[in-house]
Amino acid sequence: MDIVVTILMICGLVFLTGGTVGILRFPDFYSRLQPAGKMDTLGTLLMMVAFAIYNLHHFTLPNVLTSLKIMLVVVFIFLSSPTAVHAIVDAGMRAGLMPWFKGHKRR
Repeated sequence: MDIVVTILMICGLVFLTGGTVGILRFPDFYSRLQPAGKMDTLGTLLMMVAFAIYNLHHFTLPNVLTSLKIMLVVVFIFLSSPTAVHAIVDAGMRAGLMPWFKGHKRR
């Protein structure tokens, strides 16, 4: 079980690192939201699932309930993160932020 937890944690760390690099490297507001919405969500989900599995080392009722709570947090993140990114993109469009095009200067 420790191997599965370690693999999930490493995969989550890789996705979170990739999302951070994407946020730093992409040129404009809209393209930066892509790694923030996708990579960070997946990285967080993998790490939270690893925490839930690790918590079940001692299979007792309080540990099972704690792991269930962690999985409910995973479901909430899975539903709310893409919705929040969509709302932020919509707010940017309404505010008049133009996407970056190749050859145009950054603002």
